[in-house]
Amino acid sequence: MSLGQAGGGSIVPFPGRIPNQVGFERQELSRILDLYGRMVAAGEWRDYAMDFTRDFAVFAAFRRAAERPQARIEKRPALRGRQGMWTLFGEHGQVLKRGHELAGVLAPVERRLVKAV
Repeated sequence: MSLGQAGGGSIVPFPGRIPNQVGFERQELSRILDLYGRMVAAGEWRDYAMDFTRDFAVFAAFRRAAERPQARIEKRPALRGRQGMWTLFGEHGQVLKRGHELAGVLAPVERRLVKAV
């Protein structure tokens, strides 16, 4: 079967995916992974993990794989109308930044990257 016949231009759900699962859009994930790559190049992060549920999506960045995440970026669409659906958590679970825009929530990590380089 050729690629054109497989889906006819439609999106095929990932096998085992939970219906109505929250995820990252392409631009969001691109921005997060760009920051992750720069933090890896600066020697700050070495590993990452992602988790997707019905309520939220999480990107966690680790200095070492055996530790708790140094930073955790959470997308929770249910909070879109209140304090914003994006939250940046620190290593000990403290909320570092909340907001409606991903770029603003990532700003504290971006500033730390500038200091590290």
